[in-house]
Amino acid sequence: MQDRFFTHAVSRSLIMVIAFAIGILPIAIGPLAEAQQLPHSHARPDQVKIKHLHLDAKVNFDTKRISGSATLTLFRADPQAKLQLDSDGLEIRSVKSENGQALTYNQPTARQGIGEGLAVDLPVVTKKPTKVIVEYSTTPTAAAVQWLSPEQTTDKKHPFLFTQSQAILARTWVPCQDTPGVRMTYSAKLLVPKDLLAVMSASNPQKKNDTGVYEFQMKQPIPSYLLALAVGDLKFVGVGNRSGVYAERSVLKKAAWELADTERMIEAAEKLYGPYRWDRYDVIFLPSSFPFGGMENPRLTFATPTILAGDRSLVALIAHELAHSWSGNLVTNATWNDFWLNEGFTVYFEQRIMEAVYGRRYSEMLAKLTLDGLQREVLQLKKRDTWLKLDLAGRNPDDGMTSIAYDKGYFFLRMLEEKVGREQWDAFLKHYFDKFAFQSMTTEGFLKHLKSNLTVDVDLDAWVYSAGLPDTMPVVKTEELEKVAAAAKAFTVGTKPSAIASDFNTADWTTHHWNHFLRTLKSPLSAEQMTALDTQFKFTESGNSEITHDWLLLVIAADYQPAMPKLKSFLTGQGRRKFLEPLYTKLVETESGKALAKEIYTIARPSYHSVSRDTIDEILKD
Repeated sequence: MQDRFFTHAVSRSLIMVIAFAIGILPIAIGPLAEAQQLPHSHARPDQVKIKHLHLDAKVNFDTKRISGSATLTLFRADPQAKLQLDSDGLEIRSVKSENGQALTYNQPTARQGIGEGLAVDLPVVTKKPTKVIVEYSTTPTAAAVQWLSPEQTTDKKHPFLFTQSQAILARTWVPCQDTPGVRMTYSAKLLVPKDLLAVMSASNPQKKNDTGVYEFQMKQPIPSYLLALAVGDLKFVGVGNRSGVYAERSVLKKAAWELADTERMIEAAEKLYGPYRWDRYDVIFLPSSFPFGGMENPRLTFATPTILAGDRSLVALIAHELAHSWSGNLVTNATWNDFWLNEGFTVYFEQRIMEAVYGRRYSEMLAKLTLDGLQREVLQLKKRDTWLKLDLAGRNPDDGMTSIAYDKGYFFLRMLEEKVGREQWDAFLKHYFDKFAFQSMTTEGFLKHLKSNLTVDVDLDAWVYSAGLPDTMPVVKTEELEKVAAAAKAFTVGTKPSAIASDFNTADWTTHHWNHFLRTLKSPLSAEQMTALDTQFKFTESGNSEITHDWLLLVIAADYQPAMPKLKSFLTGQGRRKFLEPLYTKLVETESGKALAKEIYTIARPSYHSVSRDTIDEILKD
């Protein structure tokens, strides 16, 4: 999925006390230290904070612009302070008060990586909440927005656009306070071409209308990184009482079949940690250029078509995005340094959902693959980047989207569960999600809450503020994958690869068995070994993206020429960064591989989202 005065103080403090007392602002343990300049944002929410956004805009595919107005309803803790917004590349046309009065504004010199921002002088404070109307337009190169021609879509008949706001890209298509520590409700009225359907991370239509005008409501407060929009030739089909799928016509039936267990997942999640609070849980399958597996936009998960394996073997991703409805969307990391509070909790919750729906045997295979990947990545990262509490000052928050936040975070929570027992741990987590619902949380706030509610005999600092993996790492044992590892070892050391491969009993192997097998093989393999594997198991012909990715890493290492056309088609046919980054990184290990990578990238780059382009640009730079 993942990439920052004395006279005023008296009045500000008084207003804040009153606001807390009457419930205008939530009280959270470990609140964001808002009085300090945020590392990834121009916002000063301690002074002026957005409470509601209304977007009224037109989507123009010809000019590749979203143009209109953003009406911001503000809470002003400091009546003399300016409104500080995040803006990156937006063309600001005017800023007005609710009654049409022109307001003075300026766009300061851009801070590296976070844009120029927008500072607005506000009118004299009144008893009513202040509203500011920003008229603006995006540019055709807005980093959050990908405009796709008909040829770049699945059905190749109509254009498509989608946004990706996480981590700090919302500011490239909406003026906002682009930090996870600020939550707001929002509404929108959008005009799109009449033959297309618009959907957002909000209440959504399920079919096109005759006007091209669509209205949306998100009544629950969310951070800006969960603002999301997609416009395309979309169809909808329900898969449960409160769940359904949007997709292009040719993808819809396959997607609905793949997600048949969605309602079971929602029910399992609710039994664990309380009610689902977002009304509906729908999924939209985007064109293949979407840079992530999924994005947990509330009410409407954005998903990659690469999980449509035809056997429901990759639906753990849906469990993950659903789990974000509690961890992340409901209780949110206050800053990107606290990213593990979103992702570590979500991986833990995902594992529990998968266990509830598919059984412990299945979920432990997932846990073992997770552990193996974590152990490999820890060796590649700088020590400071292996703390759970990150330090991303001066860096893109995407740098924190490693397996540390996700998987070290997961094993930290799993360790706590094993220490106190599942019953007590589940009660703690359920209470945590309920107590801090629709609030932002810091690492320190969570640890304080943990120590106040559970007695845990473990060195918490060794997990949160120390490098690497602690001695108290949980043990994951799965006989299923131990047998797979033994098969991989036998194949690697054997003298007759084709005979050994033909003897494998793989009839009941799932995607996860094959992932472990391919990742356990000692690379590089010989040409004879690669041929034997491909002849027996048809890896080059696989339509499963996870298996294809792992196979292609071996293909590159062995320079296995029969699979090179598959490598090219895979890199040009989808834009999921999880797959692109390792493959391009592997290619550039040799001069010939680097030349091939640049050749492929020349073709593929125009179809990649900016998130993926930025990553691959860095890998291939001279």
